[in-house]
Amino acid sequence: MRAIESEEIQGLGAMMGARPGALANPLPPRARLALVAGMVAAHAALGWGLLQIDSVRVAVGAFAPIVVDLIAPPAEIPPTPPAPQPRLEAPEPRPVVAVDAPSEQPVLVVPSPPEEPLEPAPAPAPPVPPAPAAPAQPRTIAITQVEYLRPPVLEYPLASRRLGEAGQVDVRVHVDARGLPRETLVLRSSGSPRLDAAALATVRATRFKPYTEDGVALPFWVVMPLVFELAQ
Repeated sequence: MRAIESEEIQGLGAMMGARPGALANPLPPRARLALVAGMVAAHAALGWGLLQIDSVRVAVGAFAPIVVDLIAPPAEIPPTPPAPQPRLEAPEPRPVVAVDAPSEQPVLVVPSPPEEPLEPAPAPAPPVPPAPAAPAQPRTIAITQVEYLRPPVLEYPLASRRLGEAGQVDVRVHVDARGLPRETLVLRSSGSPRLDAAALATVRATRFKPYTEDGVALPFWVVMPLVFELAQ
């Protein structure tokens, strides 16, 4: 240590222009300590001044060692077990004590029958419209009440003339409100089919004048007697 201090002192003397021999003698201990402290302070000031420069500070930071503190993860805390629930003990069954009760007459209870649901009343049937009145049947009138627009023309069949057939044919005819014959029916036959057919043909060709009552034309029935007679 003393050799180093001597070398530093000699170097400092050389920097100050002293001769080598002049610093051969060592300084007192206190002077040496003051000199060393001054040198350390000068170095510290020089280093602090250099660190104020950005480029120097970056370079120093690049070469500075990186210190990493390894922190151990916290130990897992085991979950707290649930507190045991108090066990509920079932109460002891109470003893059944038989008591002599006074005898009573049993009461017969008859349950009432369940009420049946009321059926809804049937809906009233829609009113039935009255049937239309049947048309009045045509009335039958006498032949004397009949008037003609084309009177009946009776034609004698030639075969009946040669055979001498004669007789009367009663024809019932239904005449409508316009005076047209609608239905014909032989009520009395002459006994000759040819004469009966000739009588029906005569009635069908006849045109009647409408029969009226109170100015209203009405249909009617009439019986027409048709007589076939041979000339004497």
